[in-house]
Amino acid sequence: MTQEELDALMNGDMDDIESVEDGAEIESEEAFDEEPEPKKAPKYEDTPVGYSDETAHQWPLPATDENKMVHQLDDVTKESEEKASEIFDIIEGISSELMEKEGNLQNVIEVLQSNIELFTTLSTKFPDIKVFSEQLQKNEDALNDANETVETLQTSGDSIMNVMDIMQYQDIHRQKIERVINVMRALSKYMNTLFEGRIDDSKRVSSATHIAGDTHNDVASTDDIEALLAQFGQ
Repeated sequence: MTQEELDALMNGDMDDIESVEDGAEIESEEAFDEEPEPKKAPKYEDTPVGYSDETAHQWPLPATDENKMVHQLDDVTKESEEKASEIFDIIEGISSELMEKEGNLQNVIEVLQSNIELFTTLSTKFPDIKVFSEQLQKNEDALNDANETVETLQTSGDSIMNVMDIMQYQDIHRQKIERVINVMRALSKYMNTLFEGRIDDSKRVSSATHIAGDTHNDVASTDDIEALLAQFGQ
C-alpha cells in the first residue's frame, strides 16, 4: 500500500483509494507495454562517406603493420620456411627410425631362417615327434610376417621420400613470393621517383580552397588570401 492509499484510508475517502489504485494500475500497464528502444550503433566521425557493411569490401584496409602487403608477404615467407624446416626434421627422424627397425627385422629374419633349417632337419629325422613339425610351422609363419613387415617399412620409406620431394615445392613457392615482393618494391620505388618533385612540400604554395566553377561554398577566407599573397611575395 502506498502513502497516498494510506492517507485516503485514514480520511475515510474510499473513492480516492480506488482512483489511486486505478492510476497505479494504468501506470504499471503503460510501463509494461513500453519496450526498450534498441541501441543504435555508434557513428564514428571518421567513417568515410558511403561506407557501410555492404560496401566494406570496396574500401582499402588502413595502412597498419598488420595490413601492409610487403610486411605480410615477408611474414609468410619467413614462417613457411621455418615450418617447412620443422617438417623436414620430423620426416627425417621418422625415416631414420624406419631404417633402423628394418635392420632389426633383418636380424630376426636370419634367426628364423636358421630355426627353420634346424626344425626341418629334426622333423625329417624324427617324423614321429610332432613338436618339431609344429615349431617348424610356427617359424615359417613368423618368417612370412617378418618379410611382410619389412615390405611395409620399405613402402613407408618410399612414401616419406615422396613427401620430401613434394615439400620441395614449398621452396619454389617461397621464391615466387619473394619475386612478387621484389617487383612490388621496384614499383614502389619507381612510383616514388615518378612523383618526386624539385620543391619541398614545406616550400610549396598552398592549394586554393575555392576555384571558380566549384559546386561547394567553401570560399577562401581573408587570412588564406593574405597568406597566399605573402607566399607569392617571397
